[in-house]
Amino acid sequence: MSDKKFTLSSRRAFLAGSAAMLATPALAQSSVNSDTTTETERDLTESVRRNTSSFRTLDWQPYFTNTKNGAILVDIDSRAVHYWSEDQSIYKLYPSSVPLTEELTRRGRTSVIQKVVGPTWRPTPSMLERNPEWPAVIGPGPDNPLGTHALYLSWTYYRIHGTHDTRKIGRRSSNGCVGLYNEHIAELFGMANVGTQVLLI
Repeated sequence: MSDKKFTLSSRRAFLAGSAAMLATPALAQSSVNSDTTTETERDLTESVRRNTSSFRTLDWQPYFTNTKNGAILVDIDSRAVHYWSEDQSIYKLYPSSVPLTEELTRRGRTSVIQKVVGPTWRPTPSMLERNPEWPAVIGPGPDNPLGTHALYLSWTYYRIHGTHDTRKIGRRSSNGCVGLYNEHIAELFGMANVGTQVLLI
């Protein structure tokens, strides 16, 4: 009977360990999409006060005088992107990634100036200064930090884009851009136009 218990216990340990291995995120990420480009998770034993109301629906009127060409509000603190169509018949709310630090964060008014499917990513000069090992360019595909779609803003180097690294959504993980799940940026891309007004707060 003790042999049976030992075998059963060993089998359970093996199965539990195998399940944990399968649940671990893929480690074969490029250096651009690595753990060092995403905030570190807090200690799970630590007690944290939750702000459950931060990810909530909002009205456009406190932020825009009108919704001509549609309106996008990026709330850096709650890590959410809000979209209103021009006729206000469509309202969408998406979780997002935000810049890693306050120094990389830009707030204010801008607009969508270009829409690109399968964008090519190029690090900015300051990114290459901080990370000289990064490639000069990454074309469309699973290693591209811009995901499947990108909305280029009037500010140089700033985008609202997708990401293939879904661990980044809901975290501080960018060098200034705002990231969405690929399925969300594809939806927003289909609704937003060149000229859509954007406010980052």
